[in-house]
Amino acid sequence: MKKSIFILFIFFTFVACKDNSDSTNGLVATAQSAVDPLPSWNDAASKKNIIAYVQEVTNADGTNFIPVADRIATFDNDGNLWSEQPAYFQLFFAMDRVKAMAAAHPEWKNKQPFKAVLENDMNELGKQGELGLLQLVMATHSGNTNEQFEADVQSWVKTAMHPTKKVRYDQLVYQPMLELLQYLRANEFKTYVVSGGGVDFMRAFVPEIYGIPKEQIIGSRIKTEFAYNNGNPVIKRLPAIDFIDDKEGKPLNIEKIIGKKPVFASGNSDGDLQMLQWTDSNSYTSFQLYLHHTDSIREWAYDRNSHIGKLDKGLDEATKKGWTVIDMKNDWKLIYPFELKN
Repeated sequence: MKKSIFILFIFFTFVACKDNSDSTNGLVATAQSAVDPLPSWNDAASKKNIIAYVQEVTNADGTNFIPVADRIATFDNDGNLWSEQPAYFQLFFAMDRVKAMAAAHPEWKNKQPFKAVLENDMNELGKQGELGLLQLVMATHSGNTNEQFEADVQSWVKTAMHPTKKVRYDQLVYQPMLELLQYLRANEFKTYVVSGGGVDFMRAFVPEIYGIPKEQIIGSRIKTEFAYNNGNPVIKRLPAIDFIDDKEGKPLNIEKIIGKKPVFASGNSDGDLQMLQWTDSNSYTSFQLYLHHTDSIREWAYDRNSHIGKLDKGLDEATKKGWTVIDMKNDWKLIYPFELKN
């Protein structure tokens, strides 16, 4: 399916991890950072460029010094901080929610797109197009409160398994990127997630996995309304889209919510290009980082013709402007935290 079909799922994406015994986070890098701030990276150009940039802009005596208040770093989520194949993980969450809710909706057995989900028929689901996927989103992501939705996400992540990797979705985060987030914060950068994923969905997991507080998570959203609820106020989730945080939506949301241009931006697809362009226009020395998925053995290899995370125009612009591109296969020693040796 084309990315345009899946964008409605991106704006709700990500998982929560409450099981600290299984969740590996940036703490892994802490013990090693005194020797190497990015220990899971090979000694490649991408690593050297990142370290050189951070040292340059944090040098108070240098000409390119950036004050702490302006050290804003923004990161895309899907395909940049965790995997996104063979479909955006939000799709799997929505499908699992349909199955969990099916007993209360017997009509779904004979009604598309729900019938396709219940029968695990991805081909038929793809034929339903954007309208069909929107129906799934509205059925599984609205009609409840934010608290109820967060509880659904957190319940799902405790047991849901990726269909091909056979591990929980929260284990498919990138260890090298966790180290990068921590390295930037150690040098007084303020890190944000700026994703097409849904802001409420991501807020259920980001603090635990990335060490990024809820107020520094920017994403797409559905419409909501306040209800006094007889003295027990709630925010109700409505079956309508409010904002899509993708492509030009990213710099618009950054300006609206952060109010400053980033000096560091990281993404993996053409949907992140406008965010990197916005960062590139900063009067401060800036850094643009693209993650290129080149590892078909440990993860997946895809770029220009992919229906998920297409990297085409962005790759051309990165080459033209000299932005840093991570070659996943050659630049990373390992990909996932569970690959770390105990």
